[in-house]
Amino acid sequence: MKELNIIKIGGNILDKPTQLHRFLSDFASFPGAKILVHGGGKIASTIGQRLGIIPKYHEGRRITDSETLDLVTMVYGGLINKQVVAQLQALSCNAIGLTGADANTILASKRPVREVDYGFAGDVAGNRSINVEVLHGLLTLGITPVFAPLTHDGDGSLLNTNADTIASMLATALASLYQVKLTYCFEKKGVLQDPTDDTSVISHINQARFIELKDTGVVSEGMIPKLDNAFAALGQGVKAVQIGDAAEINDIVAGGKAGTLLTL
Repeated sequence: MKELNIIKIGGNILDKPTQLHRFLSDFASFPGAKILVHGGGKIASTIGQRLGIIPKYHEGRRITDSETLDLVTMVYGGLINKQVVAQLQALSCNAIGLTGADANTILASKRPVREVDYGFAGDVAGNRSINVEVLHGLLTLGITPVFAPLTHDGDGSLLNTNADTIASMLATALASLYQVKLTYCFEKKGVLQDPTDDTSVISHINQARFIELKDTGVVSEGMIPKLDNAFAALGQGVKAVQIGDAAEINDIVAGGKAGTLLTL
């Protein structure tokens, strides 16, 4: 099977034009099939405040009311996505910007209301929610999909969806056709033993070690769902998952020692 690199970048990279350009230059140079998934960054909150839309969060997750859905659709699916695609085209990478609604690539369901109503937040319900045929067709044509963190419910509504989850679901759905490597890029050099020490990278974590790190509080908050998604992908056929600094993406994709490698 051919190799496929699926790389997710966070908002911390999107918010810094110089770092973003360097990352995209590296990404554009990778041979073979690849998919980029991007988060939202601070841009939506900044533009929202100009429009009088105050961001609301619960435990670090954005609550997406109807006004906020309009905002993130404009910013994530429009401004950020198309700027990334335009930069990739300038770097001779033939990219296409997508949300999950485009060509019905990612179907999701509105998150049920429990203790908190997250509004128009979407949860992707397994591999059958991914349109593998369309994605495989694009990749076969040498086109690089660039996904904004938006999906749809099949009934006409867009949904704000976690980019880590989208990347994981794309990886597992395409694992039957490709040898998939999933990479999560963020501002740290990997999973850290000491969050205050950027040199304390844990080079390898398996599931047993992950449980231990959660129990001792070394891994906490936003890192937990990121690793949950990563191990879920490994359990469903993804070849490898690595977490690291976007500035070291060349070494990570080449199978070097940068970042944190996750295995079952």
